[in-house]
Amino acid sequence: MIRKTVILLCIVFPLIPVKAEVNGLQTEIGHLIKTKKATVGVSVVANHYRDTITINGNVHFPMQSVFKFPIALAILSKIDKGTLTLNQKVHITEKDLPAKTWSPIKDKFPRGTVLTIGQILEYTVTQSDNVGCDVLLRLIGGPKAVETFLQRNGYNDISIKTNEEGMHQQWNAQYRNWSTPVAMTNLLVGAYTNRNGLLSAKSYDLLWRLMKATSTGAKELKGQLPPGTVIAHKTGSSGMNGKGMTAALNDAGIIFLPDGTPLFITVYVSNSTESPEKNEKIISDIAKQVWDHYVK
Repeated sequence: MIRKTVILLCIVFPLIPVKAEVNGLQTEIGHLIKTKKATVGVSVVANHYRDTITINGNVHFPMQSVFKFPIALAILSKIDKGTLTLNQKVHITEKDLPAKTWSPIKDKFPRGTVLTIGQILEYTVTQSDNVGCDVLLRLIGGPKAVETFLQRNGYNDISIKTNEEGMHQQWNAQYRNWSTPVAMTNLLVGAYTNRNGLLSAKSYDLLWRLMKATSTGAKELKGQLPPGTVIAHKTGSSGMNGKGMTAALNDAGIIFLPDGTPLFITVYVSNSTESPEKNEKIISDIAKQVWDHYVK
């Protein structure tokens, strides 16, 4: 009997540790923002949820209209429970239309109108309508109800204390509505993966259709991405005060890579004395850096 000896040859190739690559990207982003006259917060979850990048990830940043994303989640949850319906009609009167606020609803219906909750939700998410936002908050029980909804579902480090009208009355009021970049990205991940059955299939599909239809922030996350890139996001902006300071320019959402893989990203720019154009470029530069890294 002939015995054969089998020799196993194991060739070990040097590998670049994934952690080192992620740290390298985080360092590159740090270089992008280190000379900016602003506080910048970044949170990224990518590579099939394996990679996390954070810069000032646990700092409290004013959300501005980014808070309309958790408001939309809370509204849709109420619809799923039967407390509200998408076809439910809501009267919006002239008294609901403040003179100085961003509102396509107000522009189209200056004397008031009747809209369904579904229509108001679409205005609020896709066009960041402030009147629509406050109408939805009244229907759900106010800012505290949204914060409670988040906490019951395990999402903390997001504070919602006032509505759009309140933020317009006093500059510092916007700082009461804050989140950490990490908390907002975690909420995006949880909503997209529908963790714990957060929404019904119908509400889930509606939410992400509206987020993909967002028309604001053309020069922020999507500013330097290839034309046609799919992005589902929510923006927020405070504008500039009389001292040349921008309290918040924000963009948080999901960038879909060419193969459809989701890349979750939150970028908050706060207390900035840069120009509006430079604030936008801070966000678009970071998004481009992350995009290039993962497409490569």
